[in-house]
Amino acid sequence: MLPRNVRRFVLAAALALPLGAPRAVAQQYPTQDIHLICGFAAGSGADIIVRFIAEKMKPLAGRAIIVENKPGAGGNIATEYVARAKPDGYTIYITGASALAANMHVLKNPSVDVGKALQIVGTINKQPVMIAVRGDSPIKSMAELTAAMKAKGEKASYALANPTAKVVGAMYKEKAGLQAVEVSYRTGAEYLNDLASGVIDYAIPDNVLAVAQARAGRMRILAVSTAERMQSAPDYPTMTESGYPMDLRGWWAGLVPAGTPKPVVEQLGAWISQIVSSDEGKKFLANIASDPWVSTPDAAQAYFLQQIKQWGEYVRIAKIEPQG
Repeated sequence: MLPRNVRRFVLAAALALPLGAPRAVAQQYPTQDIHLICGFAAGSGADIIVRFIAEKMKPLAGRAIIVENKPGAGGNIATEYVARAKPDGYTIYITGASALAANMHVLKNPSVDVGKALQIVGTINKQPVMIAVRGDSPIKSMAELTAAMKAKGEKASYALANPTAKVVGAMYKEKAGLQAVEVSYRTGAEYLNDLASGVIDYAIPDNVLAVAQARAGRMRILAVSTAERMQSAPDYPTMTESGYPMDLRGWWAGLVPAGTPKPVVEQLGAWISQIVSSDEGKKFLANIASDPWVSTPDAAQAYFLQQIKQWGEYVRIAKIEPQG
């Protein structure tokens, strides 16, 4: 049996380990490559954001940052992958947290309870969903779009490719009294030809796709889904101004599996905040009609949980029947 003084030393050392462990984790992280998960295909609006974050995170982390595209099921394949990943800080989901919140109500049986399975490490931006028509369309305002779609009745149609757009499209239909048919696509890029050819009358694109297409003359943005005009894109009128009151905005964040050590969460949050608040970060976000947003992990997680509840109300107002 060990002498009493030795036993006391061993016990004291053991009790001290939990207190020292977080600091050790923070000092050691990262010791390997970091993987950023994108829920949509390479070249998509989502992919552009993820790859920008990856490029800017690499020198901060001092490790290779690998982007993995896991498209499918409206982003749910990527969500499931991250939720089941080891909570060690090496698998980070860069995605629209608003879409994750919406999916909890748009889907009848969500495979992941995102509020419990995922932890936000840092926020990236706030961005609108756009309402748009093809670039050469004679329609130049929401009033003209509504009149034209009412005239077409059940033959009118619109395209979308994400849960947030689904809610915006349904709310517009409800408020405008339209009968337009929703047509879902895997990605926004997939409906561009149908929009250009007139197969689809209008679209509810994300800001990245819409701005890029508008600059190329292939799309005309009629309004944004926020209650107030975006700081980064003040020329675009809001749906509220156009007579269809709503305040629906997407917001992007970095998320990790629940249970990731707090020091790692804080380190990742610090890196993302540094990227977002940098001159390059602000310029990049403004270029895709979005406003930078910096928040702490705890505050962002609390907002995320609040948003999950709020999107339930949005889905109810839009009279969307949960799918799947």
